[in-house]
Amino acid sequence: MSASDAGEPATPGASEAPWTVGRLLTWTTGWLTSRGSESPRLDAEVLLAHVRACPRIALYTAFGETVPDGERARFRDLVRRRGAGEPVAYLVGQREFFSLAFAVSPAVLVPRPETEGLVVRAIDLCRAAPAGIRLLDVGTGSGAIAVAIAKHVTTARLVATDISPEAIAVARDNAGRHGVADRIDFVTCDLVPSGGPWDVIVSNPPYVREDEFPTLPPDVRLHEPRTALVAGPTGVEVVIRLVDAAARVLVPGGWLLVEIGPTVVAAAEAAVAARPELAAEPTLRDLAARPRIVQARRR
Repeated sequence: MSASDAGEPATPGASEAPWTVGRLLTWTTGWLTSRGSESPRLDAEVLLAHVRACPRIALYTAFGETVPDGERARFRDLVRRRGAGEPVAYLVGQREFFSLAFAVSPAVLVPRPETEGLVVRAIDLCRAAPAGIRLLDVGTGSGAIAVAIAKHVTTARLVATDISPEAIAVARDNAGRHGVADRIDFVTCDLVPSGGPWDVIVSNPPYVREDEFPTLPPDVRLHEPRTALVAGPTGVEVVIRLVDAAARVLVPGGWLLVEIGPTVVAAAEAAVAARPELAAEPTLRDLAARPRIVQARRR
């Protein structure tokens, strides 16, 4: 049985043509496609650039270069693990979000492009407010939301919370990497810390229903932290608690922005409507036209 038959990338024989960057990317793209990757070419490029310690774009000027045996062995191991379902971001230890590189680990969710809309909306609100705005990021994970906002709103003071001490450690490291650690306080707690009131509260909370969890892609279901994904039977257990807390700790006129999934949007909007202290604002859609950000203001 060949390595390919065993579910691993093949190793070329001595008589075969050299394994150049271009040939390696082409072969790996095909192999990852056969393993079910949704972005096989991108996966191959990210992994090879990581092994070669170069920007991904540099691969395009090196297509004809032969990849040394040591690099190819390390690349083959990463490709094998990707073929088995491990997220690329965990394999290389980072993920780009809002044009910033964030360290990630299995302690945190991998930042996703859909969440960038939440950051854009928060930045717009902060820039329209007086200087010194206070913002709370609930369930910060890698810190991607809080750090991206802090990078673009230099007058804001932020607090970022997470129930996981391991996640807080990752987030604090990312704040240091991007030079905003002095403006973000990280707190290990369940949802809202003591203090406040807050001008803006943002959150990408767990919103997957328990019955939805088995349908998630394997790389998500088997590798990312379940507690950061699954809220409970309805998918809005955490959202309801967050809305109730926001009704108490937002300043008058303050904003709540919550990322949700399309299957729970109606329940999340109902949670806002059930609080007389809050006025519902239109739910924002993502680039795929799916409802994504539930908004509310403190009356």
